[in-house]
Amino acid sequence: MRILIIEDDPKMGQILKDALEKKSHRTLLATTGSEGFEVACNHDFELIILDVMLPGMNGFDVSRHLRSRNIATPILMLTARDATSDVVHGLDSGVDDYLTKPFAFEELFARLRALSRRRQSSPSVHYQIEDLKLDPVTHRATRSGVLIQLTRTEYLLLEFLMLNPNKVLRRDSIIDAVWGYERTVESNTLDAFMKQLRSKVDDAFEHKLIHTVRGFGYRISAEPI
Repeated sequence: MRILIIEDDPKMGQILKDALEKKSHRTLLATTGSEGFEVACNHDFELIILDVMLPGMNGFDVSRHLRSRNIATPILMLTARDATSDVVHGLDSGVDDYLTKPFAFEELFARLRALSRRRQSSPSVHYQIEDLKLDPVTHRATRSGVLIQLTRTEYLLLEFLMLNPNKVLRRDSIIDAVWGYERTVESNTLDAFMKQLRSKVDDAFEHKLIHTVRGFGYRISAEPI
């Protein structure tokens, strides 16, 4: 799973990141509430781990603002405060589950699995542009009913494009979303992957969906540039 961690304590943030990546999850760490909010608004995650006590925008505010943007990503809130009023406040702000520090990692992993099952049992959301469809649960892509075989990176590229239909996506935004902030990826590497993706999505069809916007990046749209 792709998980966003919003935690201002450097030691705790790194412990969470290391533990989750050992379980083969992809993680991104934000250290302030405002940074976490911006990242969650601009990138797609399957789960968010959110601390309550954050500088600037606290965890309650982050959750409330995300829900006001119709971002439904499951949120697990971490807090050292276990008073009933705090739990109620967190749930009312839109979080899905609540875990009190200190906690055992076995419990953290169990709660994340439960949130993931809950997410997958919800009605499936299919992304669609014209005859191109993408199922984010099964990772199945089709065009005109024909299955498109994608590598992991190609899938992440297509998913990010389809999450932002008709928008011109800058190269650096695409690289951050697919490879992560921590990775240094050259622009020509992105171009090579995009060329391969376009060959699978568009080459067999007269109507092209993936467009290059010179000097900026890429756009997926049923309308030509």
